[in-house]
Amino acid sequence: MSLTSDQMELREEAIRAHYAAAAALLEGFDHTPRLGKPVAEAPAPERSPGIARGRRFRSTTPGLVARSTARAEGVQLAQRIERADGDDPLISPLQATVLHVLRRAIAIAEAIGEEYAARTGLDAMKRGNLEGSLLANDREEFSELRSAEALVVLHVFGNATAFLLAPHQGEAVVELGSLDEFLTDNAQLALHGALWQLDQDIAKHASDEPRLVATIAAFAETLMEKAAARAATAPRLEPFNGASWRIEADDLPLNGFTPARKGKGQTLTMQFKKPNEVVGNHIAKYQAMRLAKMLMAYDFDRRLNPFAELGGFIFTFMGDDKPGTGKPR
Repeated sequence: MSLTSDQMELREEAIRAHYAAAAALLEGFDHTPRLGKPVAEAPAPERSPGIARGRRFRSTTPGLVARSTARAEGVQLAQRIERADGDDPLISPLQATVLHVLRRAIAIAEAIGEEYAARTGLDAMKRGNLEGSLLANDREEFSELRSAEALVVLHVFGNATAFLLAPHQGEAVVELGSLDEFLTDNAQLALHGALWQLDQDIAKHASDEPRLVATIAAFAETLMEKAAARAATAPRLEPFNGASWRIEADDLPLNGFTPARKGKGQTLTMQFKKPNEVVGNHIAKYQAMRLAKMLMAYDFDRRLNPFAELGGFIFTFMGDDKPGTGKPR
């Protein structure tokens, strides 16, 4: 789908510039929860004697060798996802897809956060704050803009995750509780809190791969709803609400705090009916059943049907009744 006149393209290079940082977040980071209560510990790495266990999710950035600096009790989301299928030492295709979806969703959220910061002047304020030149009169605006950026990043992360994961959803449904670790001090802390909450939800609900996808999808929906509800009364969000982006590679539209929807895959199920369940003329049903049995006698190797050879098929017959009563032609 091409861009419309009111949409801006979020360039692919702007998204991929955040891939390395997004992969590092999935690999591991330290986070002490402020609002949420831990229900599970971080997965402990298993090592055989004398054999070091390498990580299975690797960055696709050429030349980049990233190492996790997170402590054992930190958030290690990649390991948590890899353990969703039990003791299988190899990562499954679905787990790899989930990790790629999360990495891309984080990168998209951070790229949109940069766009928001550039539009509002927040990026200049951040530089001034680091240099110690931020004026005291600007600190309230600076705090409001950082909180607004956090809401933007959280909603876009949930929006992109739900959109990209939709084709991989099955029939499993997971009911999550409240999303407690919802932080809006700044964008980085907001992402840390959201990923910590996701790690806890996966540990609690994702007992297998179908429930893993369902858990992440439910988390993304809950995150979007909470971010949108908080944004309804938050200041400094006009530049985001009034803008519209499209990511061509994913066909993903981003329109403020409106969720983007994509149909999830459905399994086609045929509903077969028995002859006694079909309402109609009993003679016509009997003839249809005879014809079906004759067709089933077709020999695919010899490419012939014994009923046809013996003249058993009746291709025409006469019908006598009033006009409009449904006589076959």
